[in-house]
Amino acid sequence: MNEADIDTLEALCERMAGFEPAVSLEWLDGYLTALAASRRRIPPEEWLPRMGDGVFARTFADPADEAAARVPIERRWRELLAQLDPEALLDAPDELHLAPLMMELQPEDLERLRAEGVSEADLADLGRTGEVWAAGFLDAVSDFEADWPEPEDEDDAQVLDACLGPVAALLLDEDDLRAESEQHYEGQTLTRDQWIDEAIMGVQDARLFWLDHPPPAPPQRRVDKVGRNDPCPCGSGQKYKKCHGAADDA
Repeated sequence: MNEADIDTLEALCERMAGFEPAVSLEWLDGYLTALAASRRRIPPEEWLPRMGDGVFARTFADPADEAAARVPIERRWRELLAQLDPEALLDAPDELHLAPLMMELQPEDLERLRAEGVSEADLADLGRTGEVWAAGFLDAVSDFEADWPEPEDEDDAQVLDACLGPVAALLLDEDDLRAESEQHYEGQTLTRDQWIDEAIMGVQDARLFWLDHPPPAPPQRRVDKVGRNDPCPCGSGQKYKKCHGAADDA
């Protein structure tokens, strides 16, 4: 997506935020990323009605308005699917393929907010890059928990937890993030930017994990073959060969 596409998407998110304040460009991008990384391709017809407690339908009630709003949202979803293409991930497993849309306050933004009277504590909260993205990601995991099931195998469960752990860590403040580094990366203190890279790698690994753990195939309905001398299933009372089976002999 180019800058104009991103601006269009952000404007749509601002409209949705009027009905659901949690929605933002960063939140939406995290939500769509979880959909793209899940174990099946969930179509827009399933996730648009559930996203943000149905905020899309509440915001875009007019059919023409709805159709126009779907275009940039679905374009970003398809872009994320391409970034998480399993073949590309397998070809270069150590590279960062995913490019999330995360907002980061610039120094001039911080100065403006200070001049407006925003406290340093609130500024610190606003400055947590990746936090809102992670919230959107985990909201989608919650909305589609059947597509993010807890593996029955203990080793598989640990692998998936390791994939999602860095995403959840982005919700932490800097002190807790430092403690998380000490717990999981002995002798290292990861910066928030490094945690973001870890989260991206975790999402990519999750996409590959589901490639090896696809959803079960739907059960096949058994259809018993009707014998030529059996009663016709249509209920006519005739033998199958004299009723619908006659077409087979034609």
